[in-house]
Amino acid sequence: MDFIEKRKRWKTLLIISTIALFFISIYATTMGPADISFKDAAGIIFAKIPFLQHWIDLNGYPEVHRTIIWTLRMPRVILAALVGGALSVVGATFQGFFKNPMADPSVIGVSSGAALGATVVIVTGIGEFLGVMRIPAFSFISALLTTWLVYTLGRMGNKVMTHTLLLAGIALSAFMQAMISFLMVLNADLMEKVYFWLMGSFQNTTWGQVGIAVPLIFSGVVLLVFFAKELNAMVFGDSTAHHLGIDLERLKMILLILASLTIAGAVAVCGIIGFVGLIIPHIVRMMVGPDHRILLPMSFITGGIFMVITDTFARTF
Repeated sequence: MDFIEKRKRWKTLLIISTIALFFISIYATTMGPADISFKDAAGIIFAKIPFLQHWIDLNGYPEVHRTIIWTLRMPRVILAALVGGALSVVGATFQGFFKNPMADPSVIGVSSGAALGATVVIVTGIGEFLGVMRIPAFSFISALLTTWLVYTLGRMGNKVMTHTLLLAGIALSAFMQAMISFLMVLNADLMEKVYFWLMGSFQNTTWGQVGIAVPLIFSGVVLLVFFAKELNAMVFGDSTAHHLGIDLERLKMILLILASLTIAGAVAVCGIIGFVGLIIPHIVRMMVGPDHRILLPMSFITGGIFMVITDTFARTF
């Protein structure tokens, strides 16, 4: 009965948090130089939802308001929520995976790999046929290659040792940061553009970027939540997980691939964003406990709320 009651509380908490994220996101679209009311913003957004569009007349709202809300602000808010949630979930996953409270999404060098790919595109101009998607595309590919390299270096025979994986990630991250600095020095005229990307930003977000991020982030997050029970076992040690019948080597590979895909999808569209993936899981853990079955989904929602609020402040103040 205790477990049933706990699951009911979890569901209630998730529903309330999701509703909060939804209304905070709508309110965030009203913030900015243009004075748009919450009612108008909600009406414009609801009118774009397929099963509601027949009940709301978009012609009742000024065209400039429709452009500001749906074309300029809404993609940015959605991407901020997705990226904040993705980084938080991966941070919580890595903290359980490495059994290290200081682990975050950048711990295995995937973010640095994406940054190196973006830097190469900016300084060389390759991939022009991809248009505005060339930086996200090359940074995503570079992030995946980094994951493969870290996994290869972290293997000891047929086993993947978490401490070796961690050391390989830190070493590769340092090397790639050095390569980025080297490329920036050689291309001083492009240094500002590279540095701006490295800082991370949701400025000039388009629906195309959202379309890239949504399938990668959602599929990664959903599958990571699917392995929440196995993560709970890993926290108690490899021997405990082994006695519970978990194939640890296969699990480590799956978690590493899923987490890396999620990070790559997030970093590729907005650059490197720190702090969120480290701090949010700890805040959520203090609220709901260490069980990854609730920790991961709540980290996604809380990270999304945090990122939407901080990006709104950055955009308006």
